[in-house]
Amino acid sequence: MTLAERLNEDLKQAMKSQDKIRLNVLRMIRAAIKNQEIERKRALDEGELIDVLSREIKQRRESLQDFEKAGRTDLAEQVTAEIEIISAYLPEPLTEEEVTALVQQTIQETGASSKADMGKVMAALMPKVKGRADGKLVNRIVSQHLS
Repeated sequence: MTLAERLNEDLKQAMKSQDKIRLNVLRMIRAAIKNQEIERKRALDEGELIDVLSREIKQRRESLQDFEKAGRTDLAEQVTAEIEIISAYLPEPLTEEEVTALVQQTIQETGASSKADMGKVMAALMPKVKGRADGKLVNRIVSQHLS
């Protein structure tokens, strides 16, 4: 079952079970996917769907930080639940050790030796960790290894 099919099935199931939070989150995800499809004038492939989901999680994490700073625990709890729902559709995240191993491997492959080569390493590395690791974490580990 593709990711798009799984989203559709889960949307139907959320309607039947009257799970309002899941239903709203899945509708927001579907709307974001539809907007991307309209923008690109074609259906999205699996990788692009993962990009959309990653972007949605990133937006919610930023909102979560803002809500926590403002002391809005009610909204923070809601956003946390949304993040959990969306995360279920993403591939299993990489651990920091796995990211470090990939960084070391990519540095060897690209022949990078200094911070000046960071762009080359990141360009080669990001497709490998797409949707499975946070870009800030990857950037930090690459920086550590190239300094």
